[in-house]
Amino acid sequence: MAKAKSQTIDEYISAFPEEVSEKLEQIRQIIREVAPDAEETISYDMPTFNLNGSYLIYFGGWKKHIALYPITVQLAETLKEELSGYKGTKGSVHFPLDKPLPLDLIRKILVLRIAKQ
Repeated sequence: MAKAKSQTIDEYISAFPEEVSEKLEQIRQIIREVAPDAEETISYDMPTFNLNGSYLIYFGGWKKHIALYPITVQLAETLKEELSGYKGTKGSVHFPLDKPLPLDLIRKILVLRIAKQ
């Protein structure tokens, strides 16, 4: 949905309609809370947070969902029950735009990603 390539996460988020940008900002704030030392950047044309020299998490806005990457096989297995209500692709989970974000699940994903770094 973002038209031009963004140089910052602020630019990326502001390119979306208000209801989507609010959700993207919620994810950003959760990441900042759980991983305050993570560095913000844009990678693969998406907001990315790096921690301890490697990427921690990416997120991106799409036409009907917000995707969170990466969801590893091990992470998917650990959170199998909680992720079962969401679509995704190999390595991602999709949160539909027409439903509230599962903030607690996003926090769990981050905590588990940090533990594996």
